[in-house]
Amino acid sequence: MNARTLKIALAASVALNLFAVAAGATLLVGRAGVERRIESQHRSPRTHPFMTVVEGLDPEVRDQVREALRASARAARPDFEETRSKRRQATALVRSADFDPAEVSALLEQSRAAELRGRARIEADAVALLATLEPDDRAALSEILTRRGRTVVRDKGERKARDPGRSGG
Repeated sequence: MNARTLKIALAASVALNLFAVAAGATLLVGRAGVERRIESQHRSPRTHPFMTVVEGLDPEVRDQVREALRASARAARPDFEETRSKRRQATALVRSADFDPAEVSALLEQSRAAELRGRARIEADAVALLATLEPDDRAALSEILTRRGRTVVRDKGERKARDPGRSGG
């Protein structure tokens, strides 16, 4: 090989290596971004795990809060069980040969109604519990009124532009 061919081969090798490094870096950055988005979709919208907040309370208040929340959850359990049952029935009916859109819609409506009853019960019990607490404890436990589940986080500016009558972010 002469010097000119060697220089061309070296330049091609450097270019190929730079391309490979750039492709690898792009893959890693893209993968990390996807993982972050997936994690944020599955994470609770609460800023702290709720039981961590409860653990920070005085022992007397902590026991009172725990027992009240457990009692509320036990009272609402039949509503949430009905929710799941109606959804399972609707899903089974959709998969069956006896598919009836009106019946599926009715089952889904019953499921939503049961879920709303359960949520209303838990929220009413939470408000009653909060009414018995001191202002500092009430502020710390205010997170029990946040909704769980997937939420879409939007830019605050976009929300204000889209809904000018709504305040805050």
